[in-house]
Amino acid sequence: METLTKNKEQKENTKTVIELRNVKKSFGSKNVLTDISMDLFKGENLVVLGKSGTGKSVTIKCMVGLLVQDEGSVVVLDEDVNNLSSPDLKELRTKVGFLFQSGALYDSMTVRENLEFPLTRVLKIKDQDEIKQRIEEVLEAVGLLSAIDAMPSDLSGGMRKRIGLARTLILKPEIMLYDEPTTGLDPITSREISELILLMQKKYKTSSIIITHDMACAEITSDRILVMNEGKVIAEGNFEELKNSQDELVGSFFK
Repeated sequence: METLTKNKEQKENTKTVIELRNVKKSFGSKNVLTDISMDLFKGENLVVLGKSGTGKSVTIKCMVGLLVQDEGSVVVLDEDVNNLSSPDLKELRTKVGFLFQSGALYDSMTVRENLEFPLTRVLKIKDQDEIKQRIEEVLEAVGLLSAIDAMPSDLSGGMRKRIGLARTLILKPEIMLYDEPTTGLDPITSREISELILLMQKKYKTSSIIITHDMACAEITSDRILVMNEGKVIAEGNFEELKNSQDELVGSFFK
C-alpha cells in the first residue's frame, strides 16, 4: 500500500478513535472486504474513495455494529464493537453520528419534531427549555433556523441534507460517519454541504469518515484520504499527494 511519511508520523502523535485491523466480510460467495485495516484519528476528517462495490459502506456499517465482520477487529472509542452487550452497543451508537445518503428524515414530522425525536427517545430529555435550546442551536449551525416548522417535503435536497446533519449533531456525537453526503446534489449545493462538513468539524470537534465519489467534496473536507479497491486499502495520503500518485488506479480518481 502506498503510504506517506507524514501520515505515519501522525499515527504516532494522535489518539485513534476508530481502529480496524484485518477486517474481512463476505456475503455468500462474494468477498466484499478482503483485508481492511484503517485508523481514524481524533479531530480529523478522513475521506474514503473507491469505486462502487469496493466495500466502503460495508466498512462503516461494521464500525457501528450494523454488520458483523467475519474476521478481524473493530475498535471504536476504545470499545471492541463485537464484544459489546446490546445496551452497551446502543450507548456507543449515541456517540457515533451516521448521516445516510437520503438524510433519513421522517416525512410525517416537521423539522422541529424530527429534531425532538432523538432528544426525547434516545437521550430521554424532558426539559422543554433544553430541547428548544438544542434544536435552535443545531439549526442555527446548519443555517436553517427559519425552517424549524417546515415539513421535509417542503425542503430542497440540500436543505434535507442539512436537517439530516442537524438531527445527527443534536446528540453531540464524538464521531461522524458520512455516506455519500453530496450524492444527487447540484455542484453549488454540493460545495455548500462540503463546506458545512468542514465547519461542523471545527465547531463540534468531531472526528469524521466521509465516503464520497465527489472529488470536490474530498478536496474540501479531507485531512487525509484512503483509496479502497477490491475490499482493501491500496493508498493513503492527503489530496495533493494522491493526486500526484504514480499509481494508475489511484491517479484515475483525480482525472
